[in-house]
Amino acid sequence: MSGASSASSPLVGVLALQGDFEAHGRILQRLGATGRQVRVARDLEGLDALIIPGGESTVMTLGIEREGLADPLRELASSGTPVLGTCAGMIMLDRAHLGLLDIRAERNAFGRQLRSFEADLEFDGLPGGPIHAVFIRAPWVADHGPEVEVMASIDGHPVAVRQGNQVAVAFHPELTGEDRLHALLLQSARR
Repeated sequence: MSGASSASSPLVGVLALQGDFEAHGRILQRLGATGRQVRVARDLEGLDALIIPGGESTVMTLGIEREGLADPLRELASSGTPVLGTCAGMIMLDRAHLGLLDIRAERNAFGRQLRSFEADLEFDGLPGGPIHAVFIRAPWVADHGPEVEVMASIDGHPVAVRQGNQVAVAFHPELTGEDRLHALLLQSARR
């Protein structure tokens, strides 16, 4: 995952502090994008979009602090760069962490590891039928502001949201090879 950006091949960073960032990179490559692993602030330079993958949000927070990435990540997103957060990435985007989405994500909302599950989700604004979603120690959106669009819910709990150019989901699309959310990110990046 490295290279230069062009109009036909957006350069997408994948935060590579923890989690299955390589699986996201494979999906990006399959969709014709160029991926770059992001570990330090200079890795954010020139990105057309960013993915914050799943993992453990506490470990991810410590890595972001250690590498001084919080403010550069905020600046990148505030400049209009599209961002996709998956599972722990949803948590990292919420008010209590990077503060990029007007949401409060509740960690392990469905329960611990033993309560992991799969579900088919109907998605507002995403063609192609339901998304098969894998939830592992997943969050949900406990509350959100008026600018936040709920794209999918389970039992009344939002598990996919969008605010401007930022999308956050409580599941792991990279584990099933589901690429429509990555394609949505690339579509935003090409605009």
